[in-house]
Amino acid sequence: MAQNIAHGKETCRWCDSCGTLLLGESCSVCGSAGREFRINSPGDIRPCMGDSVDLVLRLFREAFGTDEPLRNRSIWFNKVPGEDRTDEVIADGRVLGVVRFDMRLDRMVLEVRQPGADMFHRVATKNVVWFWGLSGHLKGKTIPGENLNDIVGDFSRGDPLIIRKGQRIGAGVALVDSADMRSSERAIKIRDIDQPVPEHTVPEAGLSDFTACNRDHLKRIQRRAVREVRTFLAEKNRKSLPVTVSFSGGKDSLVAYGLASQASDDVELMYIDTGLEFPETVEYVRSFAEEHGNRLHVASGGNGFWDNVDAFGPPAKDFRWCCKVCKLGPITDLIDTEFPDGTVTVEGNRWLESYARSGIGFVTRNPFVPNQINLNPIRSWTAAEVWLYILSHGLRYNPLYDRDFERIGCYLCPSCLSSEWRNTGRIHPELYSRWEDHLHSYAESRGLPKEYVDSGFWRWKVLPPKMVQLSEEMDLDLRPKAAAGPSLRMLKGASSCAAGGYSMEAVVTIQRARDFSYVADALRTVGEVRYDGEYEIALLRLLVGRARLFGGGQVSVNAPDERNVTRIFERSVKALIRAQMCTECGICEKGCPRKAIRIDGGMRVDPDRCNSCGRCERSCMVVHYYDKLMDGEPVASPRND
Repeated sequence: MAQNIAHGKETCRWCDSCGTLLLGESCSVCGSAGREFRINSPGDIRPCMGDSVDLVLRLFREAFGTDEPLRNRSIWFNKVPGEDRTDEVIADGRVLGVVRFDMRLDRMVLEVRQPGADMFHRVATKNVVWFWGLSGHLKGKTIPGENLNDIVGDFSRGDPLIIRKGQRIGAGVALVDSADMRSSERAIKIRDIDQPVPEHTVPEAGLSDFTACNRDHLKRIQRRAVREVRTFLAEKNRKSLPVTVSFSGGKDSLVAYGLASQASDDVELMYIDTGLEFPETVEYVRSFAEEHGNRLHVASGGNGFWDNVDAFGPPAKDFRWCCKVCKLGPITDLIDTEFPDGTVTVEGNRWLESYARSGIGFVTRNPFVPNQINLNPIRSWTAAEVWLYILSHGLRYNPLYDRDFERIGCYLCPSCLSSEWRNTGRIHPELYSRWEDHLHSYAESRGLPKEYVDSGFWRWKVLPPKMVQLSEEMDLDLRPKAAAGPSLRMLKGASSCAAGGYSMEAVVTIQRARDFSYVADALRTVGEVRYDGEYEIALLRLLVGRARLFGGGQVSVNAPDERNVTRIFERSVKALIRAQMCTECGICEKGCPRKAIRIDGGMRVDPDRCNSCGRCERSCMVVHYYDKLMDGEPVASPRND
């Protein structure tokens, strides 16, 4: 698979004889090289299974009165960009249409494409329209009501249609209800229209056919992945560190386990119970370890999320503070305690999962977990190849994959889709209600409309263009009316002083969670500190300037030049915020090379050991998300390093 996640087209191949997707050079059953077809990038195609099959059949049945052409056929999904869940539906080596979650309607809808109209036009009993007239290139044009010959079925505005003109078959969308079509100047929009493909028999096929037809391809990619792991363990694991698998309960980590078990006889599992896991996942991980006889190490996030959510607000796709609190902190503790000499961890990271992972190599290290080496043997695999491995080896997978979940993680993760969140409400109403109630209370406290929650706007701190457009279409004002987090009020920006040099002054408003001595300790990671506990004053001294911080939130900075006064101001404010909002995750403590930090009700710093290297600042979730935590304009240092 090419290391490419850009928008565009990807070429796939289909075995017409066996009726399934081909991943290798030829079909392992019939020897066919397959027929090429194109899907949208990134092309991380996956099988449609369980409840997902029922969903697709229902949507086609609702649209055209029957699902007969798709029954007992091999169906696939390909995730493409959209407001929320948007999947191309693939069968018979063609993209039949798109199923997507409509955030305005709060439900899944079907958009049919030309191949879907081809497949269904002979058996459809509704949503079929004949028209006449119109010439030239018809794609994208609208059909006026006066050009309609016949209308079959009752349908609503926005519903998918099969359109017919002479011998030509096409896909369209209703612009008005069926009852109003003949009187409308714009009745139907044409998506595409062409001569129908010759009628042919589509073989019945299932996932067993998929595994059989791709047997040889699996052998090749599996052999390469196992060889990579074995070679590393034989040549690079000089300390004979124990081999572990980061086992999340998802499909990718399941394959990582399978490959690691083939490469090593002694594999242990590490699982992070964030406190926000699906019950099915917790039970699956526990029973899987017992079933396969592997030792299971569990890192617990406990109640960390709920203890911190009031201070930080809802997590977001671009503000995932919960990952450090509920994942990175606990796993750092676990490795430090149970693998003090370190571990080699096989993980299921893949290029196609996200842009952030598109450049990972076989060996990676997390700078905040210094005693762990990560191996990524399936980095170049597609989701189809992952499922090929699982199904071919008969590995028991998380049952949630059969409940129409594409990804499985924390049940309230902002990165999950609104459609999947509705699924959570269907199978776990108690988990759904707890988070929904919290979100609505948060929205009300900030003067935000209920759509902030109901339409999923809470999932972003800074809305992407597609969500900005949606908010404008819905005429929503998503600006908070009340501050919920720390705020910064500038009294004087970086300006020159009559006595020489530059100064800055501001007031930081933040809920006091700890006494001011913790602020003084946080400042010690920046420079030399003098602290007066009685008057709650901390004086920070650096070679290039100084800062004074007061218990009331006042911050005053002096430096010889504008660049340094801004830099010292920013680091001082971050230290203040960091001290008061510390989640006690312990990442800074584990990552400090001089052992100068301990966690004791917050971060404590030994001034005799600390050399103000700044490493702990880089590992701190509060510092990392400083700009998203602050209400008001955060001040950033000039980029002149």
